[in-house]
Amino acid sequence: MTKKLETFFDKNTYTLTYVVYDEKTKDALIIDPVLDYDPASGKIGHQSVEKLIAFTEEKDLTVHAVLETHAHADHLSGANLLKVKIPHIKVAIGKNITKVQELFSAHFNLDNFKVDGSQFDILLDENETMSFGTIEVRTLFTPGHTPACSSYLIEDMIFTGDALFMPDFGTGRCDFPAGSAEQLYDSIKEKLYTLPESTRVFTGHDYQPNGRELKFESSIGENKKENIQLKESTSRDEFIEFRTSRDKKLAAPTLLLPSIQVNIDAGKLPQSEGNGKRYLKIPLTIES
Repeated sequence: MTKKLETFFDKNTYTLTYVVYDEKTKDALIIDPVLDYDPASGKIGHQSVEKLIAFTEEKDLTVHAVLETHAHADHLSGANLLKVKIPHIKVAIGKNITKVQELFSAHFNLDNFKVDGSQFDILLDENETMSFGTIEVRTLFTPGHTPACSSYLIEDMIFTGDALFMPDFGTGRCDFPAGSAEQLYDSIKEKLYTLPESTRVFTGHDYQPNGRELKFESSIGENKKENIQLKESTSRDEFIEFRTSRDKKLAAPTLLLPSIQVNIDAGKLPQSEGNGKRYLKIPLTIES
């Protein structure tokens, strides 16, 4: 295998960002970049994106695209900032992002928001293989966590976003609007677990259970044998019952509301208003 990998970890959101690159041709991709955001102050920072850019410049890489595994609910995407800093790059996501846009544009009452995915440069199809320079990416639709989740296969590496975590943590939650434990089970068992067992799995988050050190790489074979929530032997009913019961006990992600409205817009921040400031919308749920 010829492609190299550099990993960046955002400890505030437990997010892994990956740079995949060809050492010879200098072609590169970035998967799931983070925009720094402080919810208490509303401050937007560029540190995480600047680290990515510094690495690509150090290696003299040509970044062709940002791949988003889904519209994240736990961090703001750094995709648009990367486009500003590196103007020739494209932002790609699975075409089912339109389903998430329809759901959340209504939830946030976003007037005139297009729900056709046109905010993104590339909408990827199921099983489509696309070349970015010398890097070939095959897209697998792996819905369940959200309807628009995709995993990306590059050589012997599969980037699973929030579908499949490290074996000692399990799988993504399925309680977001249009999430589905049934779909996630099928995505993992019928797609991810049919890949060769030696396929290296790179997760979208590592929550470091029991305080262990950071880990982000496993294998399909390890997960089939050891994943604490979904082994190869786990039945569909067992997983659905477990996932549904567990999800009922989970609190909403801290950055859910700010993240979603930015990420369905390909990482773009809201337009400035008359006073020069930008505002995110926070829907209120008022108990009777």
